[in-house]
Amino acid sequence: MRQKIVQAVRRGQSRRAVARRFNVSERFVRYWYQRAGNKRIDRVKLTDRRTTRLATHNRTGPEIERCVIGLRKYLKAKSALGEYGAKAIYREMSDKNCPVIPSLRTINLILKRNGCLDGKRRVPYEHPPSGWYLSDVASGAAELDSFDYVEDLRLEGVNGFVHIFNGISLHGGLACSFPVVQMTTDNTIKFLLEHWRQFGFPTYAQFDNSTIFTGSRHPNSIGKVIRFCLELNVIPVFAPPRETGFQAKIERYNGLWQKGVWERFHFRNHQHLTEQSRRYVEAFNYKNKDSIQSAPDRYEIPENYIFRYDNLTTIPPGEKIIFIKRTDDKGYANVLGNVWEVDNLWTNRLTRVEILLSKRIVNFYRLRRRDPSDQLLLKTKKYSLQ
Repeated sequence: MRQKIVQAVRRGQSRRAVARRFNVSERFVRYWYQRAGNKRIDRVKLTDRRTTRLATHNRTGPEIERCVIGLRKYLKAKSALGEYGAKAIYREMSDKNCPVIPSLRTINLILKRNGCLDGKRRVPYEHPPSGWYLSDVASGAAELDSFDYVEDLRLEGVNGFVHIFNGISLHGGLACSFPVVQMTTDNTIKFLLEHWRQFGFPTYAQFDNSTIFTGSRHPNSIGKVIRFCLELNVIPVFAPPRETGFQAKIERYNGLWQKGVWERFHFRNHQHLTEQSRRYVEAFNYKNKDSIQSAPDRYEIPENYIFRYDNLTTIPPGEKIIFIKRTDDKGYANVLGNVWEVDNLWTNRLTRVEILLSKRIVNFYRLRRRDPSDQLLLKTKKYSLQ
């Protein structure tokens, strides 16, 4: 086509007419016409790319390449260490005082060019699915809400601190945020009840091991938050401290809330902060409306439900409490003030501890991130809160 364009212009046709005829720009026509100049058309090179590959000016000579390849064969067969990679070849050439010793990078290029790299790249492990430590959550059959506090934020000109009770669902991304001056269990239950009355409650509610969620540290005692969850048949789950991944969803939302609310505005008072936080949460949930609608089922709280603070001595009707723990170097796990032997071969490893209240037993399951489906029951013990 370029040859025909040049010939058409040389025959006296205008560049505009030639460009229109061949459906190209006038600039394209001008470039190739000027490149052809006054040369014979059959002697003009009208191509963009080189037809031959230029030789690399600093390519290693064939003698050195043969030396490297030969040393590799020798080391592979005779080396006491069984090492025959670039570093081993470099050491051997240095020991033999070769007149020319290529760099490690050059040796690797020589080996690659001659097809002598037989090592396999390390294949990274796949990340486990969200909620991998709970099989029904990982499969998408059940929803889990994660909750946490952003603590000790200070409003300018206001005495004391403000804390933010945040929550987000694992699959749907349904969020909530409640600024509060006092971080108490009663306020926590109030916010949980408000959020779940509006959107329904999930199968699981996950918290960290703070006493505001677990209750007192006295053995065999459960706090108000656990009792509240059990009364609604929500299974409380407690993530292990100082472990990555388990609280990743809520920690990310904590950061998003601070970036989208706290760092953007100067708040006059607590009411101003509460209003701006409410606007942010509404916009956040609207953005996630499709995933929220397609998430696992949530369940309505009965209209007449009231959490009875004066009825904390009886065991709630809920079935299960779950703790994710890491065993110590002897295979023991500390749960609710009890130190239980899990497995002396399962040391410093993750385990899921399920307290089944009605059956009065506790089950210990092993957990492995590399194989989330491997959740073997390690041990069962008799146990009762009373």
